[in-house]
Amino acid sequence: MQTLICGSLAFDTIMVFQDQFKNHILPDKIHALSVSFYVPEMRREFGGTAGNIAYNLQLLQGKPLIMATVGDDFDTYLNWLKSYNIETKHIKRIANSFTAQAFITTDLDDNQITAFHPGAMAQSHHNNVNDATEVSLAIIAPDGRDGMFAHAEQCFNAGIPFLFDPGQGLPMFNGEELLHFIEMASYLAVNDYEAQVLQDKTGLSLEQLASKVDAFIVTLGVQGSHIYAQGQRFDIPCVKATDIVDPTGCGDAYRAGLLYGISQGWDWPTCGRLASTMGSIKIASRGGQNHQPSREDIENLYAQALVEEVKIKEVKDEELKSQPATNI
Repeated sequence: MQTLICGSLAFDTIMVFQDQFKNHILPDKIHALSVSFYVPEMRREFGGTAGNIAYNLQLLQGKPLIMATVGDDFDTYLNWLKSYNIETKHIKRIANSFTAQAFITTDLDDNQITAFHPGAMAQSHHNNVNDATEVSLAIIAPDGRDGMFAHAEQCFNAGIPFLFDPGQGLPMFNGEELLHFIEMASYLAVNDYEAQVLQDKTGLSLEQLASKVDAFIVTLGVQGSHIYAQGQRFDIPCVKATDIVDPTGCGDAYRAGLLYGISQGWDWPTCGRLASTMGSIKIASRGGQNHQPSREDIENLYAQALVEEVKIKEVKDEELKSQPATNI
């Protein structure tokens, strides 16, 4: 059975300005801003939530099935996906449009100025989940607003459990709409900032949100992640990366690990550890789809991280034992 990946496919054009924006933006002229940045360094990456998640799930030898809308300029990305044997039959081209694109300029202080063109992504509702067969699990990741609504309802009505990952799409929905998504979803995943936004918009606590789904996952960056499930909280440690190069796409890699574990029927600590492993592999490479570990590489890193986790626990247990007893 396949995992349906509903989300965006996008080109990310990343440029580096070899200076600081603040040296070229005059505060007293901000009302008539007209600046130009010379960017000798530029690269173009394959991105988008659906593309990144599917790429990582394929590395795990899962069975990703992308459902997304793209423009006339998609050929190079299509060839890339096919080179990794990722199923593309539910990627729909929208005539006379561009594939979604982000143009990101970064200065030497890591400040960013980004322009995002949604392009064909805004037409994602033209895809229908019911057209996909042999699907046992899905994810609704950031995409066109209408498409996210439609695909969530189609999954729910078809009895397909899905992971709701609102991500950058959170500002598009009010509290009532988010609750509607959550009540249809089987799983919910956000980062710690998004978790706070979700609480503010819905008026519900983390525990109340967790009670509405089978599992509520909150990622915490270097502090690991929390998985609220089965009436308890599983604390998932961060897997140490070999190098820290670029966090772009780490959340998508994490979600691919979750989806693989869920599809295999694993317990939540195991799902979380694999997800954390995938995130640590990705952060060592630039872009969302340039890391190329083998399945064996992933297994070895997972096993190594598990050994380290056990060692850390043993050290903490010994420290607790060595502490003098306190009389009450």
